[in-house]
Amino acid sequence: MEMTMTQEEHKARTARSYKLLLLFAMISMTMMFAGLTSAFVVSKSRADWLKDFQLPTAFYFSTAAIIGCSITFHLAKKAIQKDNQKATTAFLLTTLALGILFVILQFAGFSQIVANGYYFTGAESSITTTFLYIVTVVHLAHLAGGLIALLIIINKQFKQKYNSAQTLGIELGAMYWHFLDLLWVYLFLFLYFFK
Repeated sequence: MEMTMTQEEHKARTARSYKLLLLFAMISMTMMFAGLTSAFVVSKSRADWLKDFQLPTAFYFSTAAIIGCSITFHLAKKAIQKDNQKATTAFLLTTLALGILFVILQFAGFSQIVANGYYFTGAESSITTTFLYIVTVVHLAHLAGGLIALLIIINKQFKQKYNSAQTLGIELGAMYWHFLDLLWVYLFLFLYFFK
């Protein structure tokens, strides 16, 4: 006898599949950053490593901005679960604004580093700043994917595609942004303490 799947069971299975795929992607990204930070630790023993290098102040503010993204995305998820469309939209737009602020502050940080006489490439660069540049740019590339996903989620929210029974897109977006947040906090603390 053939068993047919109900619509709810199909929806639950699809949600599990998407969450699992996202989890695998986040695990692979974590492994890549583990490799980069391992190379950073190994390179620290080089004679040309900058011992007195300080992280730019803009990176401190960008860290606060991305933590804010995680909070507002979580609040958007909670709001849609209560069918509060207005609050969901407001929290998603706030997440977008904070995400853009994070990117702006990252580039401000790069400008501060260059203004202090440290360069990322070329004859005047150092292995320290090159590593910093690679780690932050790779994180920014992943964040660009998060911003694109967020724009898609916001577009769907404006079209009223989400409600308390249909939250998958917002849940997946929140998962990814929490990951980006944790990843940047890890990188920031790593770069701060492993000079």
